[in-house]
Amino acid sequence: MKLSPRDAPGYFAKPDPKSTGLLIFGQDGMRVALKRQEVVKALIGPQGEEEMRLTRLPAAELRKDNAALQDAMKAQGFFPGPRVVLVEDAGDGLAPVISAALADWAEGDAQIVVTAGSLNARSKLRKAFEAHKNAYSAGIYDDPPSRAEIEAALKTAGLANISVDAMSALNDLSRAIDPGDFRQTLEKIALYKRGDDSPLTPEEVALSAPQSVEAGMDDVLNIAAEGKAHEIGPVLRRLEAQGVGAVGLCIGATRHFRALHLVASDPGGPGTGIGKLKPPVFGPRRDRMQRQASAWGMHKLERALALLLNTDLTLRSTAQVPDMAVMERALLRLAWMGRR
Repeated sequence: MKLSPRDAPGYFAKPDPKSTGLLIFGQDGMRVALKRQEVVKALIGPQGEEEMRLTRLPAAELRKDNAALQDAMKAQGFFPGPRVVLVEDAGDGLAPVISAALADWAEGDAQIVVTAGSLNARSKLRKAFEAHKNAYSAGIYDDPPSRAEIEAALKTAGLANISVDAMSALNDLSRAIDPGDFRQTLEKIALYKRGDDSPLTPEEVALSAPQSVEAGMDDVLNIAAEGKAHEIGPVLRRLEAQGVGAVGLCIGATRHFRALHLVASDPGGPGTGIGKLKPPVFGPRRDRMQRQASAWGMHKLERALALLLNTDLTLRSTAQVPDMAVMERALLRLAWMGRR
């Protein structure tokens, strides 16, 4: 049987314990792995792997020994409780072996969970599960997580008291980072809020969101955009020590000021344009960019972009110039331009 994208999240959270098996396939390996982890935990419980009620069969091993799947499916464990045989990274080449195991499955056997990459509608492996009366097939696509999926992830992480603004921030964050990073962020938030019954705020979401060297680049770009010329030098020295190059910094500055220009030039005003940025921004960063766009205005931002274009051409030219000094000069000029 085929699970629709609407029905799949509910089944992953509460799979049928009497089912023969489940196929989870999709192009994004991280998304597939997270759903597989959720299903297996729901079937055998958090202690299932420790109690040896989970048997892992890599596809390469199954190709060498076609009988391994049925042997593992029929085997009896030392501990009582439901069992799962997990076949990872399967493909259509294993369809005959897996089909035979599905046909031979009987009540009391281990449930068969199979993961695979992208499979088209003509896939033999998909047909083996979709045509079976007691097995399921679910495709995992690269669409952003639905509100129901986010709420289920929040429940799993133990987060219940979420303000409306925080839910909006989490929704934006789920579209901006990888699913695995999003799951880890929710776990970090849950630890941060442990023992705290107050509603989760957008600021707390922003504090727990993944940080990187890009955050350091954001610092110097915000400093320039807000006219704080005296702070540019020290931050640039720190970024240079971390290995950030002038060309990469110029590209980042162009992206930042282009985003500000998009916000400032929107017919509905900065308050409307900020919602059109891709990837979306949220929390304090959203408010900060909105203030910058309002302060600069569309025409001044066009001059800033022209300055950055000339700086980029200079950095990429064959002329022997001190790259970071050229970039520092451009950022200082931007800071002075923003104060006028």
